[in-house]
Amino acid sequence: MAIDRRREAGGGGRPLPEENGSVPGGAATPPGPPPAHAAGVEIQAVPVPPPAAACSPLLLDYDGSVLPFLGGLGGRYQRTLVLLTWVPALVIGFSKFSDSFLLDQPDFWCREADGQGNWSETLAPIHANHSGNSSIFPPLPGLPTPAAGNASECGCREWHYSIRAGLVQNVVSKWDLVCDSAWKVHIAKFSLLVGLIFGHLITGCIADWVGRRPVLLFSVVFILIFGLTVALSVNVTMFSTLRFFEGFCLAGIVLSLYALRIELCPPGHRFMITMVASFIEMAGQFLMPGLAALCRDWQVLQAVIICPFLLMPLYWLVFPESLRWLMATQQFEASKELILQFTHKNRMNTESDIKGVMPELEKEITRRPKKVCIVKVVGTRNLWKNIVVLCVNSLTGYGIHHCFAKSMMGHEAKMAITHNFYADYYTMAGIALASCLAMCPVVGFLGRRGGLLLFMILTALASLLQLGLLNLIGKYSQLPDSGMSDSVKDKFSVAFSIVGMFSSHAVGSLSVFFCAEITPTVIRGGGLGLVLASAGFGRLTAPIMELHNQKGYFLHHVIFACCTLICIICILLLPESKNQNLPENIPDGEHYTRQPLLPHKKGEQPLLLTNSELKDYSGLHDSAAVSDGISENTTANGMKSM
Repeated sequence: MAIDRRREAGGGGRPLPEENGSVPGGAATPPGPPPAHAAGVEIQAVPVPPPAAACSPLLLDYDGSVLPFLGGLGGRYQRTLVLLTWVPALVIGFSKFSDSFLLDQPDFWCREADGQGNWSETLAPIHANHSGNSSIFPPLPGLPTPAAGNASECGCREWHYSIRAGLVQNVVSKWDLVCDSAWKVHIAKFSLLVGLIFGHLITGCIADWVGRRPVLLFSVVFILIFGLTVALSVNVTMFSTLRFFEGFCLAGIVLSLYALRIELCPPGHRFMITMVASFIEMAGQFLMPGLAALCRDWQVLQAVIICPFLLMPLYWLVFPESLRWLMATQQFEASKELILQFTHKNRMNTESDIKGVMPELEKEITRRPKKVCIVKVVGTRNLWKNIVVLCVNSLTGYGIHHCFAKSMMGHEAKMAITHNFYADYYTMAGIALASCLAMCPVVGFLGRRGGLLLFMILTALASLLQLGLLNLIGKYSQLPDSGMSDSVKDKFSVAFSIVGMFSSHAVGSLSVFFCAEITPTVIRGGGLGLVLASAGFGRLTAPIMELHNQKGYFLHHVIFACCTLICIICILLLPESKNQNLPENIPDGEHYTRQPLLPHKKGEQPLLLTNSELKDYSGLHDSAAVSDGISENTTANGMKSM
């Protein structure tokens, strides 16, 4: 009698009997009723439901099929959308660098009234800076030499301020945030950065779930509410709280525009499109002093910075959802409508669909959407390591940037190179601009991974030389016959600081872009949120150190210098994404494996597997793909057998 035996799931359960009904050797017969076939009952096969059919590969190959069908970046509608992602970058630059003007710590001195009500300057000016009690700025003309540190100076009722940032009044002078209240300035700086960190993390996850367009709209609406309310603050507590929410909303705008910009572009144009947005943002940094000089008051300046966002709600009418994200999450009905909108705007004929995107879309239009959260990356083998490496690179780049800036701008008075607010400000901005300009040819020639490795090596060398060589020079300069002076040490310190700021800025910026490329579309918002939040943690070290009056500054620099060495090793584990299609789902990102820095010679056997030879290790594929097993001519590790 033929017996249809049931397939045992997971290899568990009772052992199957042999054809003669006996149990295989070594397996005890379990107690219970006799087998059904012994009583003459035939066992019927249990029907196994067929696995869900996989989505059409043509629809998931966005860069290879959908984007060429729409004309790539050559379509007029696509170029218009890219331009719309650039325009807000100028206002974003204003918002990011507004703290340098709203919270600049001015020089101040006490004014007292005599019996007739006339004011006189009775105490010496106190020259405030961002790093300690003593100032790197010269005393005001006609005033006595500063004598900071006397307790009597903080017992004044009326303060007179000399603001260096082009404003007549700022937050510090409005609420007298000096002496015992000076710590509130650092908390105000702290609040904006913390808002940015939380905003990147939360809005990134929301953008993967509801889309980039809703996140952009709601962020714009709420930054208008909180940003304009900041200008109406009645005390520093209200100011700091509202700045937190302003930073939160600003993070949503930055992240959604970054993701939309990346997802619009074909592989060969992603980097340059992103760099143009960076240059526009830096234009906002360069124009900020002139804007402050025109506004004169901090409340007017804050309102002028926020008001351009009033035009961005119109983006809801003219800016569509990311088509790449809709396709990756299998929202094919909305994708079809958007593709028709693209073809109509570009005046294209759907008959030019050589690869048959639209017929495949019609077949899959009833498929249910599949949205993914960033937490799914924990179960991967390679993808989570790539994201963590880039997060650490971003944190290190922006964190050590502050160390170099303090060394150059005057952690100690003798190491300062300028004595003017605008000279200091434009020196920092000029170094950032030079860094971005250098990134373009370096990344174009060496690729993403090679460029990141080069800039990280420069950062590590500058940091280690500043920590080690300068101490050695300092020891020799104390010898009577050495012929060295302290000025030699100061010049070396300034040179290493400039190189370090130059390279660390490139490391931070390139890490964010690199992460946006290797993170799959379905979780790109979450991946971008993680790497941007890591960059925010790096920037956060500046107000934290200032709040503690630079205590532990040297240890802070040593820790980040050690991190640069670790990052150099970890960068070698990253894949190269130059001219590669963006991964659309988690299996695509998992197969985004690393390649040698230098191409192997002709006839030489490569040591690393290609994507076609790499098998899935992490169980990400559907059960149907797993049940197919391994082909006869392929071994378990994915290598082809001879």
